[in-house]
Amino acid sequence: MTPATIFSFTNMAAMLMWLLMVFLPKWKVSRFLMQHKVVPILLSLVYMVFIIKSILIAGMMDFGSLESVMQLFTEENAVLAGWVHYLAFDLLIGMWIIKENEHIGIPHIILSLCLVCTFMLGPVGFLLFTIIRKIKA
Repeated sequence: MTPATIFSFTNMAAMLMWLLMVFLPKWKVSRFLMQHKVVPILLSLVYMVFIIKSILIAGMMDFGSLESVMQLFTEENAVLAGWVHYLAFDLLIGMWIIKENEHIGIPHIILSLCLVCTFMLGPVGFLLFTIIRKIKA
């Protein structure tokens, strides 16, 4: 499979998981996928493969300066790995938000806003949930 195909597959898998989390969070399939972190684990495996490919092609990664990090994102395998990294971790944060809300009870419509922000803007959704959680407490 090409990196472009893997990119499409990982995006689709993440999008389907986000749709389940926002629209069907209590469905037994959604609960199973969230409890066992199925999609993030699969994404992590893809990440590992493409990080290794990137290291084999371009050598060890240098995160010591902005310029060196920018250089990393010129290698296709590293870009794909970076994108899958975002997909996996944003999903994990979304799953954590849902789990935390079991104890808090934020209405689902508001929680959905946090989830959509996490999906689209990662840390912004996490911050929004954290603020709402503090206000609710």
